[in-house]
Amino acid sequence: MADREEEDLQMAIRMSMQQHSPPEPKRSKPRDAVAGAVSGLPEESPEAKSRRMQRELMAAAAEKRMMAMAATSTATVNKSDLPTATAAGKGGKGGGDVVMTEEKGKAVRSEGGSERLMSKELSAEEANELFALVFGSEVSKGILAQWCNQGIRFSSDPETSMGLVQHEGGPCGVLAAIQAFALKYILFFRNELKDALFMPQNRVLRGSSSKSQSVPSNVFSSLTEDLKVSALVRSMSEILFMCGNNERAVVATLSILGSDIQHSENLSRDEVIAKALEGLSIESGLDLQKVLRIETYTSQATALKRLEAMIPSFQSRMGALLFLISALLSRGLDLVQADRDDPSLPLVTAPFGHASQEIVNLLLCGQAVPNVFDGRMDLGGGMFLKGISQCVEVGFLTLLESLNFCKVGQYLKCPKWPIWVVGSESHYTVLFALDTSVQNENELEERESQIRKAFDAQDQSGGGGFISVEGFHQVLRETNIKLPQEKLEHLCGTGFIVWSEFWQVILDLDKSLGGLKDSSGLMGKKVFYLYHFNGIAKSDLNGGQLNFRGETPLQRPRLTKLRVSVPPRWTPEEYMADVPVSSSSGATESSGKDTEVSKPEPSQHAPLVDCIRTRWPRAVCSWSGDPPSIV
Repeated sequence: MADREEEDLQMAIRMSMQQHSPPEPKRSKPRDAVAGAVSGLPEESPEAKSRRMQRELMAAAAEKRMMAMAATSTATVNKSDLPTATAAGKGGKGGGDVVMTEEKGKAVRSEGGSERLMSKELSAEEANELFALVFGSEVSKGILAQWCNQGIRFSSDPETSMGLVQHEGGPCGVLAAIQAFALKYILFFRNELKDALFMPQNRVLRGSSSKSQSVPSNVFSSLTEDLKVSALVRSMSEILFMCGNNERAVVATLSILGSDIQHSENLSRDEVIAKALEGLSIESGLDLQKVLRIETYTSQATALKRLEAMIPSFQSRMGALLFLISALLSRGLDLVQADRDDPSLPLVTAPFGHASQEIVNLLLCGQAVPNVFDGRMDLGGGMFLKGISQCVEVGFLTLLESLNFCKVGQYLKCPKWPIWVVGSESHYTVLFALDTSVQNENELEERESQIRKAFDAQDQSGGGGFISVEGFHQVLRETNIKLPQEKLEHLCGTGFIVWSEFWQVILDLDKSLGGLKDSSGLMGKKVFYLYHFNGIAKSDLNGGQLNFRGETPLQRPRLTKLRVSVPPRWTPEEYMADVPVSSSSGATESSGKDTEVSKPEPSQHAPLVDCIRTRWPRAVCSWSGDPPSIV
């Protein structure tokens, strides 16, 4: 019976569409008036009139049932797409875009034929939860001002045009993470970006190999605005989809800016936005609810198109906060809280309003975990700390590791691309190389990584660099190291084994015993170049010394080129004695490959060098001009 009713329903719909194309959504006219609406036609017979009325009644019933089904489907979508841990439906490959609507959940057809629902405002409960998660309950107006006055904009200075400028303290963690991904596209997907500009239908860039890619040193001099914006859009999309488990991206927008921002006759687009944002302040969850709208996308191509249209909003003074909110909602607030070790603390830390490690990790790996080691650390009794669970595209280094406050794992130290966010006590900057081969391991580095990985697996000190005697014997078994008895007793004499002492023993141990003894003194030496970008405006004394008029030096971001040489041993005297002097520099502009190198330039020191040494132990760095700043 149900099948027959469905067949009659479908037939009625087809017949109705043939009779009325398209069917009238409203049927308020009298049937007699409808029947005689077309003048000049002969009066239809009673039988024909009866059949027509029957078809029309069945079509009306069918339309009513279809509307009811659509309403039920919309209600289900809206409930599942709230910014919580509930997963979005899989549809990344050309699937429908699900975007929440305040127009009673009305479904519309977007370009490309995907099903789409318009933007939705957060409920009061969701807005309060979001605000408390980010800022807590006792945030100062100064911190709120920092986060509400930082756009995502590239530098106008020609020498640092590839970098995002920071004017306010606080949101540097968000900017540095976006900067790292943008550099990935600018440096290693440059040709693909150019192709995408001319072929917009191929908007989603596919992954490519990171092996043996080198970029010329003048790469930044020829950057166009379109290429930078294209890199920025793809970076933002990649981060948001990563936060959404590659299934969805939530984009937060401001209702007061509208959906399509255009310049007026007398005002530029930036001025139009600035005028619209005049007087806007975010001091509570209620303030967020009044102005925030969220859109959820499951198609990367459509998300890219929407993000590109929204670039003026992200460039506005609310840009950094909007992107952070987008990332949090893409992950889902419930999952964000589940990622954390202490969900009671706000993500923006007091008293200075810095982005927490959880924010940086969310943007780098898609999970708001608070630690930087690999995997999880078991504390016993069913308690554990959560770290990075998988390999990442761009990595992270921190000054705190050099101070033995934490231990960065191999996932963040050795990302797919040679780009790292660098953390200090109060700021985030970016370190990168133009050649992917800087991460290629030579024989010494490969063996060192193998031994260090086994050592760290036994390190229960939280990255302190020492293990127990029992753990040490496990390391020796796993790495097939056979220590002479006297060396074994010497290392175990204190009851714990320190990594630096153990490593020196390995360097003096014959290869047949699992060591890395090298009589030539050449194994493991390498020279390469790194670049460091600090987006916060600083006084640049290199090209802007105080002149005779006493003018202030130029305030702009800083890009510093560093020459890095890595000897195999900690002892500089031994290194200097062993290395043969060469007439050449021993390192090309973008080479990271092993070679016989000349004596290094006199080493220089800055806190950044300590960060670099957490990735390349024993690194010796030099640069021209002012030391690179990580604060």
